[in-house]
Amino acid sequence: MDQTLSKLKAGAQQAHRDGELDTAMASYARYLAQVPDDSGIWSNLGVLHRRAGRHRMALRAHQRALALDPDGVSTMNNAANVMSDIGQYDESLALRHRILARTPDDLGQLQMVVRCLRGKGDYAAAISFATNALARFPDDAELRMQLAFAQLGQGNYAQGLESYKARWRAGELQPRNLPFPEWQGQSLTGKVIAVLPEQGFGDAVLFARFLSVLQGRDCRVVMAVKPPLRRLFANLPGVDVMIDGLRADTKVDYWVNMMDLAALYFQQGGAVPAPAVLTVPDDSRQRARSLVAPYAGKLKVGVVWTGSVTYRGNGFRSFSHRDVLPLADVPGIQLFSLYKGPELKAYYADGADGFIIDTGSTERDFADTAAMMQACDLVITSDTATAHIAGSLGVPVWCILHWDAFWVYTHHGASTPWYPQMRLMRQHRPLDWSGVMADVTDALQKTMSEAKA
Repeated sequence: MDQTLSKLKAGAQQAHRDGELDTAMASYARYLAQVPDDSGIWSNLGVLHRRAGRHRMALRAHQRALALDPDGVSTMNNAANVMSDIGQYDESLALRHRILARTPDDLGQLQMVVRCLRGKGDYAAAISFATNALARFPDDAELRMQLAFAQLGQGNYAQGLESYKARWRAGELQPRNLPFPEWQGQSLTGKVIAVLPEQGFGDAVLFARFLSVLQGRDCRVVMAVKPPLRRLFANLPGVDVMIDGLRADTKVDYWVNMMDLAALYFQQGGAVPAPAVLTVPDDSRQRARSLVAPYAGKLKVGVVWTGSVTYRGNGFRSFSHRDVLPLADVPGIQLFSLYKGPELKAYYADGADGFIIDTGSTERDFADTAAMMQACDLVITSDTATAHIAGSLGVPVWCILHWDAFWVYTHHGASTPWYPQMRLMRQHRPLDWSGVMADVTDALQKTMSEAKA
Protein backbone atom coordinates (compact mmCIF):
# COMPACT_ATOMS: atom_id res chain seq x y z
CA MET A 1 0.00 0.00 0.00
CA ASP A 2 1.43 3.37 -0.94
CA GLN A 3 2.06 6.10 1.58
CA THR A 4 -0.94 8.22 0.55
CA LEU A 5 -3.39 5.38 1.13
CA SER A 6 -1.73 4.43 4.42
CA LYS A 7 -2.07 8.01 5.59
CA LEU A 8 -5.72 8.16 4.49
CA LYS A 9 -6.50 4.92 6.37
CA ALA A 10 -4.69 6.04 9.52
CA GLY A 11 -6.42 9.42 9.44
CA ALA A 12 -9.84 7.81 9.05
CA GLN A 13 -9.22 5.48 11.98
CA GLN A 14 -7.99 8.35 14.15
CA ALA A 15 -11.04 10.46 13.30
CA HIS A 16 -13.19 7.46 14.25
CA ARG A 17 -11.44 7.13 17.62
CA ASP A 18 -11.76 10.89 18.22
CA GLY A 19 -15.50 10.84 17.55
CA GLU A 20 -15.22 12.88 14.35
CA LEU A 21 -17.70 10.60 12.69
CA ASP A 22 -18.49 12.56 9.52
CA THR A 23 -14.80 12.92 8.76
CA ALA A 24 -14.20 9.24 9.43
CA MET A 25 -17.15 8.22 7.26
CA ALA A 26 -15.98 10.26 4.30
CA SER A 27 -12.39 9.09 4.67
CA TYR A 28 -13.42 5.42 4.91
CA ALA A 29 -15.45 5.77 1.71
CA ARG A 30 -12.54 7.37 -0.16
CA TYR A 31 -10.15 4.71 1.07
CA LEU A 32 -12.45 1.78 0.24
CA ALA A 33 -12.98 3.14 -3.27
CA GLN A 34 -9.30 2.36 -3.85
CA VAL A 35 -8.82 -0.59 -1.47
CA PRO A 36 -12.12 -2.50 -1.60
CA ASP A 37 -10.70 -5.69 -0.05
CA ASP A 38 -9.88 -4.26 3.40
CA SER A 39 -12.27 -6.17 5.67
CA GLY A 40 -11.32 -4.22 8.78
CA ILE A 41 -12.28 -0.89 7.25
CA TRP A 42 -15.57 -2.31 5.94
CA SER A 43 -16.27 -3.45 9.49
CA ASN A 44 -15.33 -0.03 10.87
CA LEU A 45 -17.63 1.62 8.35
CA GLY A 46 -20.45 -0.65 9.50
CA VAL A 47 -19.80 0.33 13.11
CA LEU A 48 -20.11 4.01 12.15
CA HIS A 49 -23.38 3.48 10.29
CA ARG A 50 -24.79 1.55 13.24
CA ARG A 51 -23.83 4.34 15.61
CA ALA A 52 -25.62 6.82 13.34
CA GLY A 53 -28.76 4.65 13.34
CA ARG A 54 -28.39 3.61 9.70
CA HIS A 55 -28.76 -0.09 10.36
CA ARG A 56 -29.39 -1.25 6.81
CA MET A 57 -26.24 0.55 5.65
CA ALA A 58 -24.35 -0.96 8.56
CA LEU A 59 -25.48 -4.44 7.55
CA ARG A 60 -24.29 -3.89 3.98
CA ALA A 61 -20.85 -2.91 5.22
CA HIS A 62 -20.61 -5.84 7.62
CA GLN A 63 -21.69 -8.32 4.95
CA ARG A 64 -18.80 -7.12 2.79
CA ALA A 65 -16.45 -7.45 5.75
CA LEU A 66 -17.66 -11.00 6.41
CA ALA A 67 -17.23 -11.98 2.77
CA LEU A 68 -13.58 -10.91 3.00
CA ASP A 69 -12.90 -12.19 6.54
CA PRO A 70 -15.51 -14.79 7.46
CA ASP A 71 -13.61 -16.12 10.50
CA GLY A 72 -12.40 -12.91 12.13
CA VAL A 73 -13.73 -12.59 15.68
CA SER A 74 -14.04 -8.81 15.49
CA THR A 75 -15.65 -9.00 12.06
CA MET A 76 -18.16 -11.59 13.25
CA ASN A 77 -18.93 -9.69 16.45
CA ASN A 78 -19.56 -6.37 14.71
CA ALA A 79 -21.82 -8.02 12.15
CA ALA A 80 -23.68 -9.94 14.85
CA ASN A 81 -24.33 -6.72 16.73
CA VAL A 82 -26.20 -5.04 13.91
CA MET A 83 -28.01 -8.28 13.09
CA SER A 84 -29.25 -8.37 16.67
CA ASP A 85 -30.38 -4.76 16.37
CA ILE A 86 -32.58 -5.41 13.35
CA GLY A 87 -34.09 -8.73 14.36
CA GLN A 88 -31.91 -11.08 12.33
CA TYR A 89 -31.54 -13.19 15.43
CA ASP A 90 -30.78 -16.53 13.83
CA GLU A 91 -27.95 -15.04 11.79
CA SER A 92 -26.62 -13.22 14.85
CA LEU A 93 -26.82 -16.38 16.98
CA ALA A 94 -24.89 -18.39 14.40
CA LEU A 95 -22.01 -15.90 14.51
CA ARG A 96 -22.05 -15.65 18.29
CA HIS A 97 -21.92 -19.42 18.72
CA ARG A 98 -18.95 -19.53 16.35
CA ILE A 99 -17.17 -16.97 18.50
CA LEU A 100 -18.06 -18.85 21.69
CA ALA A 101 -16.63 -22.05 20.23
CA ARG A 102 -13.28 -20.26 20.23
CA THR A 103 -13.69 -18.11 23.35
CA PRO A 104 -16.29 -19.84 25.57
CA ASP A 105 -15.91 -17.33 28.41
CA ASP A 106 -16.74 -14.28 26.28
CA LEU A 107 -19.33 -12.62 28.53
CA GLY A 108 -20.49 -10.24 25.84
CA GLN A 109 -21.39 -13.12 23.56
CA LEU A 110 -23.12 -15.03 26.35
CA GLN A 111 -25.22 -11.97 27.17
CA MET A 112 -26.15 -11.42 23.54
CA VAL A 113 -27.14 -15.05 22.98
CA VAL A 114 -29.75 -14.59 25.71
CA ARG A 115 -30.74 -11.25 24.20
CA CYS A 116 -31.28 -12.84 20.77
CA LEU A 117 -33.24 -15.80 22.12
CA ARG A 118 -35.66 -13.60 24.04
CA GLY A 119 -35.82 -11.22 21.06
CA LYS A 120 -37.14 -14.18 19.08
CA GLY A 121 -39.73 -14.75 21.79
CA ASP A 122 -38.11 -18.06 22.75
CA TYR A 123 -38.27 -17.32 26.46
CA ALA A 124 -37.67 -20.90 27.61
CA ALA A 125 -34.43 -21.20 25.63
CA ALA A 126 -33.31 -17.77 26.85
CA ILE A 127 -33.96 -18.69 30.48
CA SER A 128 -32.15 -22.02 30.11
CA PHE A 129 -29.09 -20.47 28.48
CA ALA A 130 -28.95 -17.57 30.95
CA THR A 131 -29.30 -19.89 33.93
CA ASN A 132 -26.39 -22.02 32.71
CA ALA A 133 -24.26 -18.94 32.03
CA LEU A 134 -25.04 -17.47 35.46
CA ALA A 135 -23.89 -20.70 37.08
CA ARG A 136 -20.46 -19.80 35.69
CA PHE A 137 -20.71 -16.01 36.11
CA PRO A 138 -23.15 -15.46 39.02
CA ASP A 139 -22.25 -11.80 39.54
CA ASP A 140 -22.74 -10.62 35.98
CA ALA A 141 -25.47 -7.95 36.06
CA GLU A 142 -26.18 -7.92 32.32
CA LEU A 143 -26.75 -11.68 32.19
CA ARG A 144 -29.12 -11.29 35.13
CA MET A 145 -30.94 -8.49 33.32
CA GLN A 146 -31.40 -10.56 30.18
CA LEU A 147 -32.70 -13.41 32.33
CA ALA A 148 -35.15 -10.97 33.94
CA PHE A 149 -36.58 -9.85 30.62
CA ALA A 150 -37.01 -13.45 29.49
CA GLN A 151 -38.75 -14.39 32.74
CA LEU A 152 -41.03 -11.35 32.53
CA GLY A 153 -41.88 -12.11 28.91
CA GLN A 154 -42.75 -15.66 29.94
CA GLY A 155 -45.13 -14.27 32.58
CA ASN A 156 -43.00 -15.37 35.54
CA TYR A 157 -43.32 -11.98 37.21
CA ALA A 158 -42.14 -12.94 40.71
CA GLN A 159 -38.80 -14.33 39.55
CA GLY A 160 -38.48 -11.81 36.73
CA LEU A 161 -38.86 -8.77 38.98
CA GLU A 162 -36.47 -10.30 41.50
CA SER A 163 -33.89 -10.80 38.73
CA TYR A 164 -34.61 -7.26 37.49
CA LYS A 165 -33.14 -5.83 40.68
CA ALA A 166 -29.81 -6.23 38.88
CA ARG A 167 -30.76 -3.07 36.94
CA TRP A 168 -28.96 -0.99 39.55
CA ARG A 169 -25.72 -2.84 38.79
CA ALA A 170 -26.04 -2.98 35.02
CA GLY A 171 -24.78 0.54 34.34
CA GLU A 172 -27.88 2.18 32.86
CA LEU A 173 -29.37 3.52 36.10
CA GLN A 174 -27.65 5.60 38.74
CA PRO A 175 -27.88 3.70 42.05
CA ARG A 176 -29.82 5.50 44.82
CA ASN A 177 -27.68 7.42 47.26
CA LEU A 178 -30.07 8.33 50.06
CA PRO A 179 -29.61 8.92 53.81
CA PHE A 180 -32.61 6.72 54.61
CA PRO A 181 -32.83 2.93 54.70
CA GLU A 182 -34.47 1.06 51.83
CA TRP A 183 -37.64 -0.72 52.90
CA GLN A 184 -37.15 -4.48 52.98
CA GLY A 185 -40.65 -5.51 54.04
CA GLN A 186 -40.44 -4.77 57.79
CA SER A 187 -43.33 -3.26 59.75
CA LEU A 188 -44.37 0.22 58.68
CA THR A 189 -46.72 0.96 61.59
CA GLY A 190 -46.47 4.66 62.37
CA LYS A 191 -43.75 5.17 59.75
CA VAL A 192 -43.39 7.34 56.65
CA ILE A 193 -42.31 5.62 53.42
CA ALA A 194 -41.31 7.33 50.18
CA VAL A 195 -42.19 5.60 46.90
CA LEU A 196 -39.77 6.40 44.10
CA PRO A 197 -40.77 5.89 40.46
CA GLU A 198 -37.91 5.20 38.08
CA GLN A 199 -37.15 5.37 34.38
CA GLY A 200 -39.89 6.78 32.11
CA PHE A 201 -43.38 8.21 32.51
CA GLY A 202 -44.89 5.05 31.06
CA ASP A 203 -43.21 2.93 33.73
CA ALA A 204 -44.63 5.17 36.45
CA VAL A 205 -48.16 4.76 35.08
CA LEU A 206 -47.70 1.01 34.56
CA PHE A 207 -46.45 0.33 38.09
CA ALA A 208 -48.68 2.78 40.00
CA ARG A 209 -51.14 -0.12 40.46
CA PHE A 210 -48.75 -1.71 42.96
CA LEU A 211 -49.17 1.06 45.52
CA SER A 212 -51.85 -1.25 46.88
CA VAL A 213 -49.03 -3.23 48.54
CA LEU A 214 -48.69 -0.42 51.09
CA GLN A 215 -52.37 -0.17 51.94
CA GLY A 216 -53.36 -1.46 55.37
CA ARG A 217 -49.84 -1.12 56.76
CA ASP A 218 -50.72 1.86 58.99
CA CYS A 219 -48.12 4.11 57.39
CA ARG A 220 -47.93 7.45 55.65
CA VAL A 221 -46.98 7.29 51.95
CA VAL A 222 -45.00 10.02 50.24
CA MET A 223 -44.59 9.62 46.48
CA ALA A 224 -42.13 11.38 44.20
CA VAL A 225 -43.99 12.49 41.06
CA LYS A 226 -42.67 14.50 38.13
CA PRO A 227 -44.79 17.55 37.15
CA PRO A 228 -46.24 16.12 33.89
CA LEU A 229 -47.88 13.34 35.94
CA ARG A 230 -48.84 15.37 39.00
CA ARG A 231 -52.51 16.04 38.16
CA LEU A 232 -53.02 12.59 36.65
CA PHE A 233 -51.79 11.00 39.89
CA ALA A 234 -53.62 13.46 42.16
CA ASN A 235 -55.88 10.88 43.80
CA LEU A 236 -53.92 7.66 43.71
CA PRO A 237 -55.26 5.43 46.49
CA GLY A 238 -52.98 5.28 49.51
CA VAL A 239 -50.76 8.23 48.58
CA ASP A 240 -50.82 10.91 51.28
CA VAL A 241 -48.38 13.44 49.85
CA MET A 242 -46.81 13.99 46.43
CA ILE A 243 -43.38 15.60 46.15
CA ASP A 244 -41.13 16.51 43.24
CA GLY A 245 -38.23 14.45 44.57
CA LEU A 246 -36.66 13.02 47.68
CA ARG A 247 -34.12 15.23 49.44
CA ALA A 248 -31.88 14.64 52.43
CA ASP A 249 -34.16 16.74 54.65
CA THR A 250 -37.40 15.00 53.62
CA LYS A 251 -38.99 13.50 56.71
CA VAL A 252 -39.27 9.83 55.83
CA ASP A 253 -38.29 6.61 57.57
CA TYR A 254 -37.88 4.38 54.51
CA TRP A 255 -37.85 4.52 50.74
CA VAL A 256 -38.82 1.92 48.13
CA ASN A 257 -38.66 1.68 44.35
CA MET A 258 -42.10 1.40 42.77
CA MET A 259 -40.98 -1.61 40.71
CA ASP A 260 -39.93 -3.38 43.89
CA LEU A 261 -43.48 -3.02 45.20
CA ALA A 262 -44.45 -5.07 42.15
CA ALA A 263 -41.84 -7.68 43.07
CA LEU A 264 -43.30 -7.96 46.56
CA TYR A 265 -46.84 -8.19 45.19
CA PHE A 266 -46.06 -11.11 42.89
CA GLN A 267 -44.02 -12.90 45.55
CA GLN A 268 -47.22 -13.04 47.56
CA GLY A 269 -49.08 -14.60 44.63
CA GLY A 270 -51.98 -13.30 42.62
CA ALA A 271 -52.79 -12.27 39.08
CA VAL A 272 -51.91 -9.00 37.40
CA PRO A 273 -53.90 -6.31 39.25
CA ALA A 274 -56.06 -3.71 37.55
CA PRO A 275 -54.36 -0.47 36.50
CA ALA A 276 -54.26 2.49 38.85
CA VAL A 277 -57.26 4.82 38.74
CA LEU A 278 -56.11 8.08 37.16
CA THR A 279 -57.57 11.53 37.74
CA VAL A 280 -58.76 13.61 34.78
CA PRO A 281 -59.57 17.17 35.97
CA ASP A 282 -62.68 18.98 34.80
CA ASP A 283 -60.74 21.77 33.09
CA SER A 284 -58.87 19.17 31.03
CA ARG A 285 -62.16 17.56 30.04
CA GLN A 286 -63.59 20.93 29.04
CA ARG A 287 -60.52 21.66 26.91
CA ALA A 288 -60.83 18.30 25.16
CA ARG A 289 -64.55 18.76 24.48
CA SER A 290 -63.93 22.12 22.84
CA LEU A 291 -61.18 20.68 20.62
CA VAL A 292 -63.30 17.83 19.27
CA ALA A 293 -66.58 19.79 19.10
CA PRO A 294 -66.25 20.73 15.37
CA TYR A 295 -66.06 17.03 14.49
CA ALA A 296 -69.37 15.76 15.82
CA GLY A 297 -70.48 12.81 13.71
CA LYS A 298 -66.93 11.78 12.91
CA LEU A 299 -65.11 8.84 14.44
CA LYS A 300 -62.49 10.69 16.47
CA VAL A 301 -59.13 8.90 16.65
CA GLY A 302 -56.21 10.11 18.74
CA VAL A 303 -52.81 9.09 17.36
CA VAL A 304 -49.24 8.98 18.65
CA TRP A 305 -46.45 7.77 16.37
CA THR A 306 -43.34 8.21 18.48
CA GLY A 307 -42.16 8.25 22.06
CA SER A 308 -39.30 10.15 23.63
CA VAL A 309 -36.47 10.59 21.13
CA THR A 310 -33.97 10.39 24.00
CA TYR A 311 -34.88 6.75 24.66
CA ARG A 312 -32.22 4.71 22.87
CA GLY A 313 -34.70 2.16 21.50
CA ASN A 314 -37.16 4.75 20.22
CA GLY A 315 -36.05 4.42 16.61
CA PHE A 316 -37.23 0.82 16.53
CA ARG A 317 -40.50 1.10 18.49
CA SER A 318 -41.69 4.29 16.77
CA PHE A 319 -42.73 5.16 13.23
CA SER A 320 -43.36 8.29 11.19
CA HIS A 321 -46.43 10.50 11.16
CA ARG A 322 -46.48 9.67 7.44
CA ASP A 323 -47.25 6.06 8.34
CA VAL A 324 -50.35 7.27 10.21
CA LEU A 325 -51.47 9.81 7.61
CA PRO A 326 -53.29 7.31 5.30
CA LEU A 327 -55.71 6.60 8.16
CA ALA A 328 -57.02 10.12 7.60
CA ASP A 329 -58.31 8.95 4.20
CA VAL A 330 -60.75 6.46 5.74
CA PRO A 331 -64.22 8.03 5.25
CA GLY A 332 -65.80 9.30 8.45
CA ILE A 333 -62.51 9.50 10.39
CA GLN A 334 -60.87 12.53 11.99
CA LEU A 335 -57.38 12.11 13.42
CA PHE A 336 -56.02 14.10 16.36
CA SER A 337 -52.32 14.18 17.20
CA LEU A 338 -51.73 13.60 20.91
CA TYR A 339 -47.96 13.89 20.44
CA LYS A 340 -45.79 16.76 21.57
CA GLY A 341 -42.07 16.84 21.03
CA PRO A 342 -39.36 17.47 18.44
CA GLU A 343 -40.88 15.16 15.80
CA LEU A 344 -43.66 17.73 15.30
CA LYS A 345 -41.23 19.73 13.16
CA ALA A 346 -41.46 17.19 10.33
CA TYR A 347 -45.21 16.85 10.86
CA TYR A 348 -45.70 20.57 10.30
CA ALA A 349 -43.11 20.78 7.52
CA ASP A 350 -45.08 18.56 5.12
CA GLY A 351 -48.52 19.90 6.00
CA ALA A 352 -49.73 16.83 7.87
CA ASP A 353 -51.30 19.13 10.47
CA GLY A 354 -54.05 19.89 7.95
CA PHE A 355 -55.24 16.30 8.19
CA ILE A 356 -54.16 15.28 11.69
CA ILE A 357 -55.35 17.98 14.09
CA ASP A 358 -52.61 18.97 16.54
CA THR A 359 -53.89 18.95 20.11
CA GLY A 360 -50.76 17.58 21.78
CA SER A 361 -48.47 20.60 21.42
CA THR A 362 -50.76 22.78 23.55
CA GLU A 363 -51.25 20.23 26.32
CA ARG A 364 -50.07 21.28 29.76
CA ASP A 365 -49.45 17.79 31.05
CA PHE A 366 -50.57 14.16 30.79
CA ALA A 367 -53.92 15.03 32.38
CA ASP A 368 -54.75 17.00 29.23
CA THR A 369 -53.61 14.01 27.17
CA ALA A 370 -55.88 11.72 29.17
CA ALA A 371 -58.86 14.00 28.66
CA MET A 372 -58.30 14.01 24.91
CA MET A 373 -58.19 10.22 24.94
CA GLN A 374 -61.54 10.13 26.70
CA ALA A 375 -62.98 12.62 24.20
CA CYS A 376 -61.90 10.39 21.30
CA ASP A 377 -63.58 7.18 20.20
CA LEU A 378 -60.28 5.35 19.76
CA VAL A 379 -56.59 5.84 20.49
CA ILE A 380 -53.93 4.41 18.15
CA THR A 381 -50.43 4.68 19.58
CA SER A 382 -46.90 3.40 19.41
CA ASP A 383 -45.46 1.71 22.49
CA THR A 384 -44.91 4.75 24.66
CA ALA A 385 -46.34 6.44 27.77
CA THR A 386 -49.62 7.20 25.99
CA ALA A 387 -50.26 3.47 25.60
CA HIS A 388 -50.06 3.02 29.37
CA ILE A 389 -52.27 6.03 30.04
CA ALA A 390 -54.91 4.88 27.55
CA GLY A 391 -54.71 1.36 28.95
CA SER A 392 -55.16 2.64 32.49
CA LEU A 393 -58.11 4.84 31.52
CA GLY A 394 -59.89 1.89 29.95
CA VAL A 395 -60.48 3.72 26.67
CA PRO A 396 -60.44 1.77 23.39
CA VAL A 397 -56.78 1.64 22.35
CA TRP A 398 -54.74 -0.09 19.67
CA CYS A 399 -51.05 -0.35 20.46
CA ILE A 400 -48.78 -0.76 17.43
CA LEU A 401 -45.74 -2.83 18.35
CA HIS A 402 -42.39 -3.45 16.73
CA TRP A 403 -41.03 -6.98 16.41
CA ASP A 404 -39.32 -7.03 19.83
CA ALA A 405 -42.00 -5.58 22.06
CA PHE A 406 -41.80 -4.58 25.71
CA TRP A 407 -42.30 -7.59 28.02
CA VAL A 408 -45.78 -6.41 29.10
CA TYR A 409 -46.91 -7.11 25.52
CA THR A 410 -44.69 -10.20 24.98
CA HIS A 411 -43.96 -11.36 21.42
CA HIS A 412 -47.25 -13.04 20.59
CA GLY A 413 -50.97 -12.45 20.77
CA ALA A 414 -53.40 -9.58 20.37
CA SER A 415 -54.00 -8.82 24.05
CA THR A 416 -52.24 -8.34 27.38
CA PRO A 417 -53.51 -9.00 30.92
CA TRP A 418 -51.96 -5.70 31.97
CA TYR A 419 -54.54 -3.71 29.96
CA PRO A 420 -57.48 -5.99 29.14
CA GLN A 421 -59.21 -3.65 26.68
CA MET A 422 -56.04 -2.94 24.67
CA ARG A 423 -55.66 -4.45 21.22
CA LEU A 424 -52.09 -5.28 20.20
CA MET A 425 -51.09 -4.95 16.54
CA ARG A 426 -47.64 -6.19 15.57
CA GLN A 427 -45.05 -5.69 12.85
CA HIS A 428 -44.99 -8.57 10.38
CA ARG A 429 -41.21 -8.35 10.06
CA PRO A 430 -38.45 -6.18 11.53
CA LEU A 431 -38.03 -2.59 10.32
CA ASP A 432 -41.17 -2.76 8.15
CA TRP A 433 -44.22 -0.82 9.30
CA SER A 434 -46.21 -1.27 6.06
CA GLY A 435 -47.74 -4.63 6.99
CA VAL A 436 -49.01 -3.67 10.42
CA MET A 437 -50.22 -0.30 9.14
CA ALA A 438 -52.26 -2.13 6.52
CA ASP A 439 -53.74 -4.18 9.37
CA VAL A 440 -54.60 -0.96 11.23
CA THR A 441 -56.24 0.52 8.14
CA ASP A 442 -58.30 -2.61 7.57
CA ALA A 443 -59.36 -2.71 11.22
CA LEU A 444 -60.33 0.96 11.13
CA GLN A 445 -62.40 0.47 7.98
CA LYS A 446 -64.14 -2.48 9.64
CA THR A 447 -64.83 -0.35 12.71
CA MET A 448 -66.43 2.30 10.53
CA SER A 449 -68.55 -0.28 8.72
CA GLU A 450 -69.76 -1.72 12.01
CA ALA A 451 -70.54 1.77 13.32
CA LYS A 452 -72.76 2.41 10.28
CA ALA A 453 -74.53 -0.94 10.50
